[in-house]
Amino acid sequence: MATLPRAGLCSLALALLAATAQAFYLPGAAPRDYHAGEPVDLFVNALTPMIAGNDNAKLKSLINYDYYNPAFHFCQPEGGPVKQPESLGSILFGDRIFNSPYDIKMLKDNGTCRALCVENVTPEDAKFVNDRIREDYAINWLVDGLPAAEMKEDKRTGELFFDMGFNLGDDEGQFEEMPALHNHYDIVLRYHSPTPDVYRIVGVLVWPTSRGGSQDTPPDGELDCASSAPPLILSETSDNRVRYTYRVMWNKSDTPWATRWDNYLHIFDPRIHWFSLINAVIVVVFLCVMVSMILLRTVSRDISRYNAIDLSEDVQEDWGWKLVHGEVFRSPQNPMILSLLVGNGAQLCAMVAVTLVFALLGFLSPSNRGSLATVMMICWTLFGSIGGYISGRVYASLGGQNKQRNSFLTATLMPTIVFAIVFLLDLFLVAAGSSGAVPFGTLLLIIVLWFGISAPLSAVGSYFGSKHGAIPNPVRVNQIPRQIPPQPIYLRPWASTVLAGILPFGAAFVELYFVLSSLFASRAYYAFGFLALTAALVALTTATVTILFTYFILCREDYRWHWRAFLTGGGSAFWLLGYGIVYWASRLSLDSFSSTVLYFGYLLLLALLDFLVTGTIGFLATYWAVRRLYSAIRVD
Repeated sequence: MATLPRAGLCSLALALLAATAQAFYLPGAAPRDYHAGEPVDLFVNALTPMIAGNDNAKLKSLINYDYYNPAFHFCQPEGGPVKQPESLGSILFGDRIFNSPYDIKMLKDNGTCRALCVENVTPEDAKFVNDRIREDYAINWLVDGLPAAEMKEDKRTGELFFDMGFNLGDDEGQFEEMPALHNHYDIVLRYHSPTPDVYRIVGVLVWPTSRGGSQDTPPDGELDCASSAPPLILSETSDNRVRYTYRVMWNKSDTPWATRWDNYLHIFDPRIHWFSLINAVIVVVFLCVMVSMILLRTVSRDISRYNAIDLSEDVQEDWGWKLVHGEVFRSPQNPMILSLLVGNGAQLCAMVAVTLVFALLGFLSPSNRGSLATVMMICWTLFGSIGGYISGRVYASLGGQNKQRNSFLTATLMPTIVFAIVFLLDLFLVAAGSSGAVPFGTLLLIIVLWFGISAPLSAVGSYFGSKHGAIPNPVRVNQIPRQIPPQPIYLRPWASTVLAGILPFGAAFVELYFVLSSLFASRAYYAFGFLALTAALVALTTATVTILFTYFILCREDYRWHWRAFLTGGGSAFWLLGYGIVYWASRLSLDSFSSTVLYFGYLLLLALLDFLVTGTIGFLATYWAVRRLYSAIRVD
């Protein structure tokens, strides 16, 4: 009876660890000190679709556009835009950063309205811009590594936070028929002074407005941005003139540089996260207790009874799971494919675990754009040896003989499938004119990482896995396989896969909503403490549920547990796929074919990776449990 209190104390300790880990992060970059009059660079990033502020709003597109796409007619710096260096992860996540013509100097020109340029917009481009406004596209700027944002209020908690990006235009209320383009920007730069005459930027807010009327610059150059003006509505039947203006306002703040990201990293209703965690902990504790009772009571009682039988007696007939002791370690069908899946799943598990550790320690600061994806790519590349070793060892244990083929396919098959899916989705992005398409040079770099580092490491791991050889079985395998009796419906492969996937998915579905919103709706996600605990609970739930279902099928004299364990462990992936469809129906309104293909392509990729990770956890946990189970009995 001491199991539950200990589990509760452990859960409480983990929850406190999550809160601590969530609040702590390393800045990831040294602070930039400015002096009065020193230039402050403003960089522009790709335009991304966002979810509007109302509760019933839906995401209307998944296509990113380059800021300097000719159809937008934004003002360009002298000499043309210059692309800024970016990390691998930043490029993969769709960042396309350029310099801008905005002239900003520390603490200078406070409140002065300035003209940037006047652009002529054709009717075709006006329709393009209006369509992007209707799809709620947001402009993304960067100042000193901080994204420009709009200040918003969380309607559930009443807290103010910075929502990254600001609207390209307005299509609500009176502008539902014809949207208004924002052509004036009030830029509020918050700064902190740690020492006299030294200033650091700690916040960037932008208030965009639409200012129509005459778009010509006055002869004296004096502009009045405070007076009222009609909105600027682009005509789709005639040429338009658009004057872009801006005003910089400096606002002193008490926020130190080290905590300047706190306003951006807002957690929407943290009670939902805690409810999800508590619910998952209860489910995991229940499953652990249930599995413990089965293994420690039922199985122990069976083992004692089996081992206590006097061999001289006539009553020696086995029953239940002991009846299949001569079949349970028989090689399954297609051991090559199973070992490939387990090896690649183990590589992904190691990648996820190490990435979460880095995130919890604060090394994946949002100021280092793309650091999360970069670390994941590096870990996946370096952990090729783990995938090769696990695949080679499992393949040998399952009775496989073609070790060279196993080594080659482990390093190439699954990465090729994933790369092919990403490449096809990239073609759709190119066809849609999106700036989010991965450049050819980046694709070439990924191939070099794959063939130059990951594949050789996988081959080395496969060599050592094959060298260590098969794990010895605790019981002999009969030469002639026994007949398998009919199974109940709930223990048939697809039924058990779907049923077993409910509990791991139930432990993660709340957090999954925020992850999907971060991936597709461009919302910042930094609750890595919650995410790490959720991942641990999902792993533990997957392992216990798979062991439980494997015990049930062994008791029904079905010894084909190898593939069943992998499918049962990966059952949550099918629920993830179903949840993704529900999310698409409830939170997305994708009108273009390209956006729909992109969403379901990325969703399929997520489900595939989840299937590999959870299937591997289920298989390895079951393999360990089955070996422990049959090692404890006496067999003639």
